Amino acid sequence: MDIKKSGFIAVVGRPNVGKSTLINSLAGEKIAIVSDKPQTTRNRICGIINRNNTQYIFMDTPGVHTPKSHLGEYMVKVASDAISDVDVVIMIVAPVPSIGKPEEEIIKRISQSNVPAILLINKIDTVEKTDIFPVIETYSAAYNFEAIIPISAYKGDGLELIYDEIDKFMPDGVALFPEDMTSDQPEKQMISEIIREKLLRLLNHEIPHGTAVEITRFTERDNGIIDVTATIYCERESHKGIIIGKRGAMLKRVGELARNDIERFMGTKVFLETWVKVKENWRDNDVLIKNFGYDMQ
Repeated sequence: MDIKKSGFIAVVGRPNVGKSTLINSLAGEKIAIVSDKPQTTRNRICGIINRNNTQYIFMDTPGVHTPKSHLGEYMVKVASDAISDVDVVIMIVAPVPSIGKPEEEIIKRISQSNVPAILLINKIDTVEKTDIFPVIETYSAAYNFEAIIPISAYKGDGLELIYDEIDKFMPDGVALFPEDMTSDQPEKQMISEIIREKLLRLLNHEIPHGTAVEITRFTERDNGIIDVTATIYCERESHKGIIIGKRGAMLKRVGELARNDIERFMGTKVFLETWVKVKENWRDNDVLIKNFGYDMQ
């Protein structure tokens, strides 16, 4: 493909509003992990999509929320910084006709950065069509968005309209990433995120948010089989027991689900070994936060 335009698009919003689902739907494959639990995404993740001679670099960001730990502060900083580094911002909101503090903060940052912004009202499949009009009116009064588009990221409704709008702000330029590349995340980082996604899916309450995954071994055999060893860190000894489960049942289930996704991602057979260790209060330890790949700088 002869790329003639390329640009960065930040996707921002409060936790669990559908940012990662949108990126995955636009890309047609899993680039960012998704969960029904908030604050799933911790790092800025780029999804790279090439179409119609344009390279779109979508940046999935952590949800904007009131942080309760150093990790939370890092996540909010990542989302805030992304707004000023792009060609256009996509702000996603739920189909609710009121503006909360996270949305106010995002609009404020967009206004300060003077970057073009498009508003997406997501999850329209969960409400009546007439319920969307008050949402449009509320946000139209709050900020002069370039466009307001009702969508369903989960069902894929309205996605073509997004391209129609962001195309207006894509600058001329060559491809910034190889055309066969769909994400800027290293393989080890993608694998650790896949494992963390399964923890989010299978565990309840605060436990999955207190986990981090480190890939301690990643080797490829001559026959193409990949051996992976992953260490799951949690904050309490009691959490470790829950993650492992009775006779190791929970950890085995996490490993089975993760291995299936990792094999699809890598395109080859994978042997996955998982361990669980305790690092108390690591989310408030700046050294450990950085070691786990979340660098404030």
